Amino acid sequence: MPGPAKTDLDGSWRVAADIGGTFTDVIALGPGGRVVPVKVLSTPPDFGSGVLGGTRAALSAASVLPSQVRAMLHATTVATNAILEMRGARTALVTTRGFRDVLELGRLRRPLLYDLSWQRPTPLVARRHRYEIDQRITADGHLEPPADSAELARVAGEIRAADIEAVAVCLINSYACPEEERRVAAELRALLPGTYVTASVDITPQMQEYERTSTAVVNSYVGPQVHDYVTALGEGLREAGVSAPLMIMQSSGGLLDAPSVVGRPVQIIESGPAAGVIAVRKLSRLMGLDSVVAFDMGGTTAKASLIENGEPFVAGDYEVGGGMNITRGLGKGAGYALRVPSIDIAEVGAGGGSVISTDVAGSLRVGPESAGSRPGPACYGNGGTSPTLTDANVVLGYLSSQALAGGRVTIEPDLARRAMAPVAEDLGVDIPAAARGAYEVAVSSMTKAVKAVTSERGRDPREAVMVAFGGAGPLYGAAIARELGIETVIVPVHTGLFSSLGLLVADTERQAVMPYRADLDALDLLGAEFDRMAKDVTEALREADPSAHTEVQRVLDMRYRGQRFELSVTVPGGKLDSGLMASARQRFHAEHHRTYGRAGTDELVEIVNLRVRGRVRNPVSVERILSLPPSAPSAETTRACRFDQSEPTPVIARSALSREPRQGPLVIEDMDSTTLVPPAATAHRDRFNNIVISWTTTAPEAAS
Repeated sequence: MPGPAKTDLDGSWRVAADIGGTFTDVIALGPGGRVVPVKVLSTPPDFGSGVLGGTRAALSAASVLPSQVRAMLHATTVATNAILEMRGARTALVTTRGFRDVLELGRLRRPLLYDLSWQRPTPLVARRHRYEIDQRITADGHLEPPADSAELARVAGEIRAADIEAVAVCLINSYACPEEERRVAAELRALLPGTYVTASVDITPQMQEYERTSTAVVNSYVGPQVHDYVTALGEGLREAGVSAPLMIMQSSGGLLDAPSVVGRPVQIIESGPAAGVIAVRKLSRLMGLDSVVAFDMGGTTAKASLIENGEPFVAGDYEVGGGMNITRGLGKGAGYALRVPSIDIAEVGAGGGSVISTDVAGSLRVGPESAGSRPGPACYGNGGTSPTLTDANVVLGYLSSQALAGGRVTIEPDLARRAMAPVAEDLGVDIPAAARGAYEVAVSSMTKAVKAVTSERGRDPREAVMVAFGGAGPLYGAAIARELGIETVIVPVHTGLFSSLGLLVADTERQAVMPYRADLDALDLLGAEFDRMAKDVTEALREADPSAHTEVQRVLDMRYRGQRFELSVTVPGGKLDSGLMASARQRFHAEHHRTYGRAGTDELVEIVNLRVRGRVRNPVSVERILSLPPSAPSAETTRACRFDQSEPTPVIARSALSREPRQGPLVIEDMDSTTLVPPAATAHRDRFNNIVISWTTTAPEAAS
């Protein structure tokens, strides 16, 4: 067991806060590796109140003054919620004449081929608010003609009259002449003071006008709300005495300063899920695991991501707002396209607060509707009446009838049974059977998310280890792993607040991307562009910390000629030469074969984009935060849990689990989550205080 943790923080404290749909998780980390976790109910629509309340509670529990905080780290769902709830700014689009309908034309993608009632998501900009201007940038970057200032003044007047709050500017081929689009955006800012204006080339200077337009529109749509939220949170922290700079998690897995986030809020759409993946990344490196499925289940959604050789997959584009957020595959088309770097995370609407119902055919459904934090599950006693997965877990005996979140949320089993009764009646079964059915439906739904990042990427999930975390992840991790043939499930310490822990150990990052149209063997040009991008990224990172040591990673987006989709290949440091580029081609061929089952020849390979990621390493090691939280000694108890049938099941604390495997069924309770060990599995605690669940019988074949 590790001894007292260290943090390399010379007496200062770091506070990390992650907002979820049901709970806001806060961890304060101080000298000697002291960890003070706090879990409070989220406070929609003013989520910042929950962050401030949780921060005050954590500092009070630690007997720490706000002035002792040296870093305030945050993962937020404010941008995501603005899209999912359609509460973003009233937005306009300014584009080249003839291209106002790009948002509706989109791509020929239909995620549900046989659902005749399916409709594309409503564009975030109404057609009457899409303004065309008489200018044209040719494919080689020439202006024929440039935008006219008088016409821009006319458009600005129409935008002002329409009471528009935000504007997205996306001109055709602007990636080839970014200065023209930036000039148009600058003139509109001057003509429309107080209006949030986005130039697409400042967010994603890449080819493909639909993705670039959609990204710019989403950035403007969420921009004012993110600006107001970040500004109010910063002011609230300062009023509370916390003067440390606010750093926010990006979708790509790195921290970024708050002012930069305000300019590019589209970079934090997957802020919370990314923080959890980074925590798993650090843990997998510590444990030397080659292939890891990160499974995160909270109160509203369940997320899955794949980490190979200590690195998560980072996609160049993805969608948000569909039934399942994904970064690739034929399931696209249900959401709004975003062309910004994001960790490859598949997300489904199944969490502890997901509502259980029956459809017109009498089939059981779980989600995507959620009871959220207010009123929340029926068993919370806050006025909720809809049955949720949390209520089902209480009925099944998996969750304590006493309290959750360290006693902050009381549980009322009678309310859970009362909420589940109508569902049981519709199904013609008893209440425990209905609850178990909901559990299994949820497992089936969440299994799809894991498949999206494993088998659909050409990876066999049976070769991976699963790390299950989040408030509800450890309740379902073993069942999902069993379904997929994954033999080992790891439940880390502080699992219910693991995304907050990810913030504490995340690096600070900046990324740059540019389209590349020259030949693959133009090594001098390629090297010069990489050097210029690396210089820009490094200087931006050093503005925040002049003494920081910056690491730079170079990436090529490559594809075969004629393809639309590309794969990313990392280029090692050093001078570019023919040998290094030959190695890059071979790695691209190998990845293409693994992903799609075939590969082409060198002559077909082309570069689409150059990417540079600058990183400042975090001095906090994840190993130094994994000491077991102090807890009062508690005797082992027993309660009835429903599996195939009702069984008396031991209930213990994590600290009571030893290095010797213990046969399930077993319920292991932490302050922030509960772990379920099924009858056919064993569990033990390893030297990092992880709960390790292993199967004692042969697992079924993994589905493809």
